[in-house]
Amino acid sequence: MAELLFETYGVPSVAFGVDAAFSYKYNQQHGICDKDGLAICPGFTTTHVIPFIDGEPVYKGCSRTNIGGYHVTDYLKQLLSLKYPHHMARFTWEKVEDLKMEHCYVATDYASEARLFQKGTKEAEEKTRCWQLPWVPPPVEEPPSEEEIARKAAIKERQGQRLREMAEAKRSTRINELENQLRGLEFLLQQLEQVEESEIPYFLKDTGYVSRQEIETALAKATQSLRKVKGEPKGEQAEVEEKTDEKYPLVNIPDNMLTQDQLREKRRQMFLKTTSDGRQRAKQKRVEEDLERERKNQLDEQKRLENPELYLGEMRTKYKELCEKVEQRKRLKTNGNHSNGNGMSGGVGRGERLNAAQRERMRLLTTAAFDRGKGEDNFGAKDEDWQLYKLMSKDNDDDDEGPDEDETELARVSSRLQEIDPTFVPKPESGPSQSAADMPRSRPLTKEDFQILLGVERFRCPEILFHPNLVGIDQTGLDETAGVSMRRLSSKDQVLEERLTNSILMTGGSCLYPGLSERLEAGIRMIRPCGSPIKVVRALDPVLDAWRGASLYAAAVQFPQQTFSRMDYFEKGEDWLRGYQFQYNL
Repeated sequence: MAELLFETYGVPSVAFGVDAAFSYKYNQQHGICDKDGLAICPGFTTTHVIPFIDGEPVYKGCSRTNIGGYHVTDYLKQLLSLKYPHHMARFTWEKVEDLKMEHCYVATDYASEARLFQKGTKEAEEKTRCWQLPWVPPPVEEPPSEEEIARKAAIKERQGQRLREMAEAKRSTRINELENQLRGLEFLLQQLEQVEESEIPYFLKDTGYVSRQEIETALAKATQSLRKVKGEPKGEQAEVEEKTDEKYPLVNIPDNMLTQDQLREKRRQMFLKTTSDGRQRAKQKRVEEDLERERKNQLDEQKRLENPELYLGEMRTKYKELCEKVEQRKRLKTNGNHSNGNGMSGGVGRGERLNAAQRERMRLLTTAAFDRGKGEDNFGAKDEDWQLYKLMSKDNDDDDEGPDEDETELARVSSRLQEIDPTFVPKPESGPSQSAADMPRSRPLTKEDFQILLGVERFRCPEILFHPNLVGIDQTGLDETAGVSMRRLSSKDQVLEERLTNSILMTGGSCLYPGLSERLEAGIRMIRPCGSPIKVVRALDPVLDAWRGASLYAAAVQFPQQTFSRMDYFEKGEDWLRGYQFQYNL
């Protein structure tokens, strides 16, 4: 430092002093403290305790603790970030510094103050401070006026009318197309009647059809489509579909009376007939289920009217049994039908989970595939081959239909209980099948969501000045550091120690917390003998008194005698400066 000042910048002379000492001397001149006393300076990153005897600092008795205002601010920033993680961007260093200086205080008894906030008393609520973040309330949608409703209704009506006109035009176009197609097919059939059987393939070569049967099928489909577009009753369509003999003329003819082409056509017709019959059976089954459901509803209503309490109890019991049955079946489907010996379901392969009907269907499929690979594919040449489709069909698998029936019945019973019992709450569906309406929805943000409450943080953060172990620093606090400084003095004069404790000056920016003087006095009193005079005062201006003291010292006439000049540097060297002691008494 001396080399830089004297050789690079050409400074004529320099003097080095301690900021806490300048502040102490400045306040001594104003009668705040005595010649003998302690200067406690909690700074930005460190805290120093300097004893003064006869107005001069005793450096041998100085003590330092690596705790200061920086650690208090950082601790407050961490606590607020953990408490309000959604507003971490708001906790800048400058803002947290302002919150610290504006709201933090030192508790006289930290444990009692913490219990006060833990109990949530009224006094704790009064000590809590609130920092309101910028928040704009969401706009409130006003209900539309009658004129607006009428205007929207008129627009909707015009749009509906336009759509109806477009649909009607499309329907008319479709009807014309189908009528033209029907006339063309009928004309084509009339021409086929005049053509010999052997010339039919050549005649149909350019029409896109292969046989008369295909033309008749297309004619029937076009007729059904036309009736559907015109909105005619479905009974007429059913009558057309029931004419199976006309649609499938080769089904009932023995194979020995048919040619090879007719046999292939017969197999195709049998396949189509089987598919059509399956659809008819499914339709009939749905109708029967609807009738059965209606019959059950009527019986349930009759039972409920006869004895409501008994009926309600039976429905609740049935609902419970169905729930257990459905859950048990789901567990079996997931884990298998076998247990591991402890009553718990164990994991098994798919083959072990299949029932008898499913295993039989798998056997038929593998047998058919194995036979097909041996030679020519002649499956379907015999009438009994088509019976395998019925055996392979899942319609005959009663076990597969069981869970669907149970779940359907469970839904019906649950709906019925909701109608007759207002206190009934159905069990929620677990897993991904849960509907979006049942999912929890996030509430809109309010003014309270943008409020930062400072409660226990107000005194917890400055407490690290007395207990640095709260932030992981294993050092002494302010009160203990003052005791260490007095014990380091070579003189063990009791009277001198009393004079030191009778004039304790606090300076530095971190001593501005309310309650710090009282807490420091109580802490020092605990380490001093009973009856020792203790007086803790704060500097006139803890932040600027060090600068004011240094400026007054530099303006004194004797100040040049305390400086280290450029000539001294070249004559004595920089090492002499290390033993240089600044005299504060001029």
